[in-house]
Amino acid sequence: MAFEFTAENKRKFDEILTRYPVQRAAMLPALWLAQQQHGWISHEVMEYVGSLLGLSPAKVYETVTFYTMFHLKPIGRHHFQVCRTLPCQLMGAEGITSHLEKKLGVKLGETSGDGRYTLSEVECLGSCGTAPMLQLNDDYHENLTPEKLDALIASLK
Repeated sequence: MAFEFTAENKRKFDEILTRYPVQRAAMLPALWLAQQQHGWISHEVMEYVGSLLGLSPAKVYETVTFYTMFHLKPIGRHHFQVCRTLPCQLMGAEGITSHLEKKLGVKLGETSGDGRYTLSEVECLGSCGTAPMLQLNDDYHENLTPEKLDALIASLK
């Protein structure tokens, strides 16, 4: 089945287009809307968004693969995104990642077999003063320690 926006998301897409003088400029919010609906950016989604914006799937693919906020495969219900840039590294991000790998039973870039957890490293999330930190789905968790991670994981069950 080919991907298409729901009627509500098509209305949102049409409203997004009104904010930009050229359609191509609406690619990021259009992709974000598509990912919210579909859960990830498949080739069908890239073709669909490209067709709406008058762009080739290759142009859409270039954008999707540049930004870590877009997912090229399905992700778990709980997506742990550990910041890997210098401030977080200096404050212990590698230890945070290792702890999560053990607790969640997945390696970086993997999703648990039950579809519950995905673990990723991402570029700067803009919270350098509260490093190390991660984004869990849409929420930031800062000043992390193994104990805080354990409590966070327990709160998801």
